[in-house]
Amino acid sequence: VQLAESGGGLVQPGGSLRLSCAASGMILSISVMGWYRQAPGKQRELVASILGGATNYTDSVKGRFIISRDNAKKTWYLQMNSLTPEDTAVYYCNGVQFGVLYWGQGTQVTVSS
Repeated sequence: VQLAESGGGLVQPGGSLRLSCAASGMILSISVMGWYRQAPGKQRELVASILGGATNYTDSVKGRFIISRDNAKKTWYLQMNSLTPEDTAVYYCNGVQFGVLYWGQGTQVTVSS
């Protein structure tokens, strides 16, 4: 199983980005999908996750970020709105299939004017 993120980049404060995580390989049933981020000098933190129809967000992104999934495309997304410089980080997607956790390689998101 391989995961590949896309959609990162440079955006001004208040702007939006949509990250995508495409899964490939032996995809049978990815149960939990998530997005993490790691800012310079900080630990990697959970941003959002989705299990079935249930979503979970860290407090700092509630009301601004939306996680979603498209099972047919084997892809999940993170819509990020009202971005602030504090959202600057490398964003990683992950997924769990039959108890095995897989990670993408990360995509840089920079929020700056």
